[in-house]
Amino acid sequence: MAWNSQGGGQGPWGGGGNGGGQSGPTPPDIEEMLRRGQDSLKRFVPGGAGGSRGIILIVLAVAALWAGSGFYRVQPGEQGVELLFGKFVKHTTPGLNYWFPSPIGEVLKPNVERTNTVTVGFREIGEGRSGRGKGRDVPQESLMLTGDQNIIDIDFVVQWRIKSAADFLFNIRDPEGTIKIAAESAMREIIGQTGLEDATTGKRQQVQQQSRALLQQILNDYGAGVAIAEIQLQKADPPAEVIDAFHDVQRARQDQERSINEATAYKNDIVPKAKGKAQTLIQAASAYKEKITKEADGEAKRFISVFETYKNAKDVTTRRLYLERMQQVLKGADKVIIDKGAGGTGVVPYLPLPELQKRRQGAK
Repeated sequence: MAWNSQGGGQGPWGGGGNGGGQSGPTPPDIEEMLRRGQDSLKRFVPGGAGGSRGIILIVLAVAALWAGSGFYRVQPGEQGVELLFGKFVKHTTPGLNYWFPSPIGEVLKPNVERTNTVTVGFREIGEGRSGRGKGRDVPQESLMLTGDQNIIDIDFVVQWRIKSAADFLFNIRDPEGTIKIAAESAMREIIGQTGLEDATTGKRQQVQQQSRALLQQILNDYGAGVAIAEIQLQKADPPAEVIDAFHDVQRARQDQERSINEATAYKNDIVPKAKGKAQTLIQAASAYKEKITKEADGEAKRFISVFETYKNAKDVTTRRLYLERMQQVLKGADKVIIDKGAGGTGVVPYLPLPELQKRRQGAK
């Protein structure tokens, strides 16, 4: 064999071979090894071999070390969860605490103040220049059916924190996976009650609030011990295959809204002016009516007064009326009448030709 010496040397265990015969391996001395181990132990045990006092001290030291391992510290933001033989007992607050050491007791310390994030509809890949991860779309999660039977592509982020550490650790098997599935289910339900245009434009905030409330209700029913901080819509667009047609429709609707707004502005400008003019005409007509009514009433009263006077003095009244009427008729006439009996024979006739020429030019 390989350990045989050439010409009677020693074997692998240090023993010499018989001269001229075959040399075989010598096994180790077990008793010698045990004896040496006992001697080494005696040197560590006070009182020599068989001292019960030393054994007791060793046992006590080991017990003290084991009992001391029950001290633990809960860091700020964490919540201690004490278990006794694997069963939940109580929560502990940040600071130094004590609990039964392993294997009797166990302490779990999840962080209850850290905000965790779950993405639905996309996956972040690396970090971009802006510090945010680039997204990879997951159509199986992001494509949803709206309330008006259209398809929408939605990516959103769920931010959550641990509300009850014990419920979070023991009531659900896969907390993050459960939150993800429940969030997708809640979003699909809300989107199924919302139209495509509302979900992509005016009611995004309402969709976020309703889906957050529904997701929180689902997790409360599960007893997940999770508080949903916020749901943020990252994208809410039609599928890429129809996005161009959708944009065309949006532009057409914007043009329609602009035309309506222009027509409304024109209406708001013209209608008040027309109402103002109508009110002016109505007031003018009312004033004219009032004037004519008053004049007619005055004329009627005057006529009655003259008539009463006429009944009492017909001749005088007749002559007065005649003179008043002739005065009204002749006061605008361009004629002069001279009575011959009043010395009119001494009047020199004069024809004002320049004045007549001016009147003729004025008439033209």
